[in-house]
Amino acid sequence: MKLQPYPILSSTAFVLSGALVALSCGGDDKNSKTTQTVVPGPDPSGTGAQPTADGVGSVAPPGTGSAAPSSNPLPVTPATQPGPVDTVPAPTAAEPGGMTGPDGMTGPDGMTGPDGMTGPDGMTGPDGMTGPDGMTGPDQGAAGAPGSDGPGGMMNTADGVAPSSGCGQDPPASDRYTIETGGKMREYILEVPPNYDPQKPYRLVFGWHPWGGSAEFVEGTGYYGLRDASGGEAILVAPHGLDFGGNGLGWGNEGGEDIEFLRAMIDRFDGELCFDHNRMFSTGFSFGGMMSNAVACAGLARAVAPMAGSLISGCEDGSTPVAYMGFHGEQDQVVGYDTGEAARDKIVARNGCSGTTASSSTWCDEAGGSSQPCECVDFLDCKDGYPITWCGYNGQHMIAPNSAETIWNFFSQF
Repeated sequence: MKLQPYPILSSTAFVLSGALVALSCGGDDKNSKTTQTVVPGPDPSGTGAQPTADGVGSVAPPGTGSAAPSSNPLPVTPATQPGPVDTVPAPTAAEPGGMTGPDGMTGPDGMTGPDGMTGPDGMTGPDGMTGPDGMTGPDQGAAGAPGSDGPGGMMNTADGVAPSSGCGQDPPASDRYTIETGGKMREYILEVPPNYDPQKPYRLVFGWHPWGGSAEFVEGTGYYGLRDASGGEAILVAPHGLDFGGNGLGWGNEGGEDIEFLRAMIDRFDGELCFDHNRMFSTGFSFGGMMSNAVACAGLARAVAPMAGSLISGCEDGSTPVAYMGFHGEQDQVVGYDTGEAARDKIVARNGCSGTTASSSTWCDEAGGSSQPCECVDFLDCKDGYPITWCGYNGQHMIAPNSAETIWNFFSQF
């Protein structure tokens, strides 16, 4: 089937030892004891006292200077030689009365005993030991962030929040940017919510333009109406395609270059913006729908919502499930309805679905009378968290009318 550039209509897709003072007082002081030798003399008491065991004779108490009285009461003349003698001198001419005995010897002064020794100072006990510091348990490293399925890939945990490393930083301005990938300079338009919170992981939504369209086209449609529908809860991106067949910009994805472009944008945004790697979404019309299908096949989205898409942008083999809501006009003469169904069925098989039932979606009521008959169906037995809804309606090759609220409600449930 041959694609033709399509003139696009508007619509919208974030831690003492104590010295024993051995005060050992110790040590005897050799100079503290005075040694005195006394030669024992006559016993002034007449008792015949002998030296004591320590070599010192018993002596009269110091300072008495008197001896026992003589039995002869007569007075005597003192000896011509004073001092102590060994015998009593002969008496002089007899005179009446008895002789007076010699004066008693004054004994030597009593010895002064040595000073009593001062006992050694009491020992000071050692200082109490200080117990060792309590052990500090090892720090436990923070759990690492979930791994990815490759550069710019979805995180492994499907339902948990996987914040980008750009959380907490000031975001880049809403503007047009370029990025090099695959040796080519690529472009995109970025729209950051007006009340952006750098600590909040936003949903990140890519809106892909149709053949012959541009990033400006998607921006002009309000990202397929998602700017208003998301109410500032999503970061919006409009990538800019490459020439396809000389007939305008598209998403030929030659050699997977457009998927690499997507990965490069995701890698850049990871360092600049606060978004949830597990909540990235894609939507688009015509060639943009085809690129959304390719994104789903590559496992780079939590959910996609292609409008009038097929498989021209390719579909990588894989097993990563993705939630899917597709729209296709049954009278489409540019991208046949059956080619849309074939693209859808790739994801039906991947999600393990079987059979259909009437959908609870109210989109057909919102699409308008001109889109009747219209029917949406839900596929059965799909993997938990990966539903598929398909809406066929009376219409040509066109953006699904009044679909923004329906698409946002589908994305925001994840």
